[in-house]
Amino acid sequence: MSDWDSYLPEDWRQATLVGRAVLGCEDPALQGPSVVSVVDGAVFDLTHRFSTIAHLCAADRPAEAAKDVSGLAPVCRVSELIAHSIAPGAKRAAPCLLAPNDLQVVKAAGVTFAASLLERIIEEKAGGDVSRAKALRDELTGVIGSDLSKIVPGSEDAKTLERHLRAIGYWSQYLEVGIGPDAELFTKAPILSSVGFGAEIGLHPRSSWNNPEPEIVVVVAPDQNIVGASLGNDVNLRDFEGRSALLLGKAKDNNASCAVGPFIRLFDAHFTLDDVRRADVDLRIEGEDGYLLRGASTMREISRDVADLVAQAAGATHQYPDGFVLFTGTLFAPTEDRDASGMGFTHKIGDRVSISSPKLGGLVNTVTTSDKAAPWTFGVCALMDNLRARNAI
Repeated sequence: MSDWDSYLPEDWRQATLVGRAVLGCEDPALQGPSVVSVVDGAVFDLTHRFSTIAHLCAADRPAEAAKDVSGLAPVCRVSELIAHSIAPGAKRAAPCLLAPNDLQVVKAAGVTFAASLLERIIEEKAGGDVSRAKALRDELTGVIGSDLSKIVPGSEDAKTLERHLRAIGYWSQYLEVGIGPDAELFTKAPILSSVGFGAEIGLHPRSSWNNPEPEIVVVVAPDQNIVGASLGNDVNLRDFEGRSALLLGKAKDNNASCAVGPFIRLFDAHFTLDDVRRADVDLRIEGEDGYLLRGASTMREISRDVADLVAQAAGATHQYPDGFVLFTGTLFAPTEDRDASGMGFTHKIGDRVSISSPKLGGLVNTVTTSDKAAPWTFGVCALMDNLRARNAI
């Protein structure tokens, strides 16, 4: 396997892959995001048929629409698109991938895995102080146990555990959303602010305890049907959220703190929601100091079914006319010491974060701080003006 196709699904030749890219043009003033589809290794520009990914995902049969490239000429090979996108910093040039989502609201579900539930409680009890984490982890494991995965959220067993933990003073707001009837759902990032494959991801410069959150991201159409999936990094500031749950917005939504990609894989005969439910996700962090961390997550251990999360996010009480993408949560919560004993893991500038899953490919990003990452300047008004100038709307 060559380098470029290691970032694609293992069965990419039969996958329906769509995304967004800057393809380049003769007039730089007209350069903007294009909706692209990968067919037989070639990249096709669908923008004059579907001006945004949101439009494509709202089509009657998105996968069929994406595969229909009749009358279109390829603009490049997918190998070229990947190679340009993975190039460092200023060497990135068109054609180049962007985040595959655009007008969809970016939502996220939290505390959907038992392992991450324990870590959220530790953050809360530690008040964001990483030096207290190890002692609290040992204490909480003794009281609550390390395996909450057998507890069905909202069940009678969950209610019994809640009564017990309340009685001994160990109930937590994270246990409420972890094993209670209602999932934690929040808005992760504004539309058009996500970064894509190969881009830098941002940490708040005042954060000293943080981590990546490798996740499956499902793509939901306006009619609330799940039409595909991608990979995401829900960059997380453990110290900010640990100080107060009311700082969730500050912990989660910063410049370049939401990465999605490399493509959206649409559901078809070769890829369905059941593949998402069975998906394994691998994480690799490589530091410029030679540090290496590997982690793994599996959707088989999620405590709430993906369809249930979507149903809680949208319905009679909340609609998304342009659709939404939903980060489904992570099993991964790094506790291994990186430097000093007992201080656990935190990022360093220059870390290369690779998130991969066999049927979705690989998402790769490099860590910087949010004030050093490329500023977010291309919003909805800019998109509309650009598409109008290109006669795409």
